[in-house]
Amino acid sequence: MRIPYNHKNNPRVIIIQKLYGKTLNKDEKILFPRHRFKKFIKDIVEGSIERKEVIDDEIKKHLSKDLNIKNLDKVFQVIIQSAIFEMLYKQKIPRKVIIKEYLVASNFFLTESQTKYLNAILDKISKVIRIPNAWISTN
Repeated sequence: MRIPYNHKNNPRVIIIQKLYGKTLNKDEKILFPRHRFKKFIKDIVEGSIERKEVIDDEIKKHLSKDLNIKNLDKVFQVIIQSAIFEMLYKQKIPRKVIIKEYLVASNFFLTESQTKYLNAILDKISKVIRIPNAWISTN
């Protein structure tokens, strides 16, 4: 079932759009217009660009048996990379929330079968790179 989207209000749709635009035009200056989640959007976009090598290493290390990221659609690559960035560097956001939000955003760009594949990939890698509730103190 597909849900209607208002891309102007979904920060992850904006993140995907900004990163996709940057992959198509490396010299483009990314602008961040006024938005309720501007700081969050800017953190994810800039962090994903700055740490692209680390993110790609994580993908190679944990998903190389399942897929070659270079063979995937550019939008698909951007979604995986930004989701992995969030899993690695936004520890206070639960992994299930990250996955759900990217799946919702991906419906704006991908087919239903691609979204299911994305779900499987994100679920698999999140279990490896993110320990559940690791940021919560156990004392």
